[in-house]
Amino acid sequence: MKLNSLIGQLQLLAILEGISYISFGITMPLKYLYGLKGPNYVVGVMHGALFIGYCLWVVLAFQKHKVSFKEMLVLLLSSIVPFMTFWAERKMLKNKD
Repeated sequence: MKLNSLIGQLQLLAILEGISYISFGITMPLKYLYGLKGPNYVVGVMHGALFIGYCLWVVLAFQKHKVSFKEMLVLLLSSIVPFMTFWAERKMLKNKD
């Protein structure tokens, strides 16, 4: 993963976005079972920023690296399905750079 390239940055964003999604599995019980809203708020803000960044980078990669429209749609949809950004990073982005 080369962080000085658009695809490398997209790979990192895919991993971080997936981790932030998983983090809700920890913070949601804290919020609803124990009334601790702070951790869920922090994870929510981070997840929102990573989600927007990931989607933006997918569109930029589509424009710059000739990612097909179908691949772009799959990459965008992967940001909605839990754990799918890990799959997208491994199967779709690994050999693009």
